[in-house]
Amino acid sequence: MDLQTALSRNLQPSAVISGMIMSMLLLTWVDSGSIEPLGIRPVPDASRGYESLEVTPALEIGEPTQEVTPEPNETLVAVAAQPTSAAGAAAAPVDPHLVIGSETCVKCHENEVKVWRGTPHHRTFDELHRRPEAKEIAAKLGIRSIKHDGRCVNCHYTQQADAANGNVHAIEGVSCESCHGAAARYLDVHHDYGGEHVTRAMESPQHRSERLRLSIELGMRNSVNVYLVAQSCLRCHTTADEELVNVGGHSAGSLEFEFVSWSQGTIRHNFVRTDGRQNDPSSLGRLRLMFVSGMIAELEAGLRATSVATQKAKYGITAAQRTDRAAKRLESVAQKVSSPIIEEIVAIYGGVKLKLNNEAQLIHAADVIATLGYRFASETDPAGLAALDAYIPPSDRWK
Repeated sequence: MDLQTALSRNLQPSAVISGMIMSMLLLTWVDSGSIEPLGIRPVPDASRGYESLEVTPALEIGEPTQEVTPEPNETLVAVAAQPTSAAGAAAAPVDPHLVIGSETCVKCHENEVKVWRGTPHHRTFDELHRRPEAKEIAAKLGIRSIKHDGRCVNCHYTQQADAANGNVHAIEGVSCESCHGAAARYLDVHHDYGGEHVTRAMESPQHRSERLRLSIELGMRNSVNVYLVAQSCLRCHTTADEELVNVGGHSAGSLEFEFVSWSQGTIRHNFVRTDGRQNDPSSLGRLRLMFVSGMIAELEAGLRATSVATQKAKYGITAAQRTDRAAKRLESVAQKVSSPIIEEIVAIYGGVKLKLNNEAQLIHAADVIATLGYRFASETDPAGLAALDAYIPPSDRWK
């Protein structure tokens, strides 16, 4: 049995493999048969997944670290926003007291909601708690109700607080607000196009720019900045819960996740650009930004996941190997295009250690990368990313 097979069997490798895992320092993902030494390859194989493993240094065991204070000359990008702002912030579970529900969204986004209702994101509300594997995980962790336990709800459901009594309950699966942020604070701004009788088609460019800026400041993860959406995806497609994986047997995340191919197929709902007439494919320029933004978001999410690892077991090893894979893919990007932001992100990663009990350093690095990821998506000219076109998954690879 190879090491990868052992890892895929949910924490039950043989004694020999267990010894290998406990003695190794780090597992790094590489592409089987890749012609690119740093991990991205031309289509048709660009979205194939990452099957092979290779032993390299170093997931270390360390003592808990003191909180990291940035050096005076360290680059930190300030975001002029309220604490609720999504710009440059980590993606987080929605606040049930600010959730309005998809029945409000559907008033203006009927076609988008129709697409969503045909996806696994919607069906999870009725299906997840009935699945044998979900019940098994819940039993191992002593969870009595999958729809009410926070560690399940945070990714698989949308909760809302009852206005009358404050009681919180799940109302939907992975919904509009799961990805775009709880809407109570930003809703009025989001659909104000400049006056009572002004439609979206009539909105001035200046007003649109300010409306989007303010919506994001009020917590909306608006797709005008693709990094905000990539963060929402990776928050849950990376499992940042050590006990859930090591004890419950939950997967350590969607290890084959790739932002373009996972967002542009079944769940794509781009009707706004055509005023609801069709589900418009993203432009090549937007796909370029998405392709790289997904890698940055995966690195950020991986650092956050690795930061809470306290045991050299499946969770910590997998989180570290995925983080290192994302960093190596960005190193490959930096060799192909000119991007000071990507170079800075790679340098930040080079200054941290993927080790146990290193939460402060890794979270600090993730926070800085989150801000840089937002800047990358908002400031980068997609034309400068043309060298990556051969690596972007084509439409026949979209899920």
